[in-house]
Amino acid sequence: MTETLQCLKKHGQRLDLEIAKEMRVPLATVRAHLTALADRREAVVCKTIQFENGRPFEAWQGRVSGYVPPPTPGRKPKSKA
Repeated sequence: MTETLQCLKKHGQRLDLEIAKEMRVPLATVRAHLTALADRREAVVCKTIQFENGRPFEAWQGRVSGYVPPPTPGRKPKSKA
């Protein structure tokens, strides 16, 4: 389970399929780890439907709890406050 959490910390938001491929473990194991991490509130997990070549497939998307991605580079719109 800690390997899954480390993978999420290293790469940010990832699909369960990507985590399983990188860690070389079965998809069911990754989903069990994500469920346990979500129960302990160390990760946020949601189910998503994605399309590849017009065919839908269901995946779980996970990220570390409390993670806010850094702002993108470039100019930002000015706030009107």
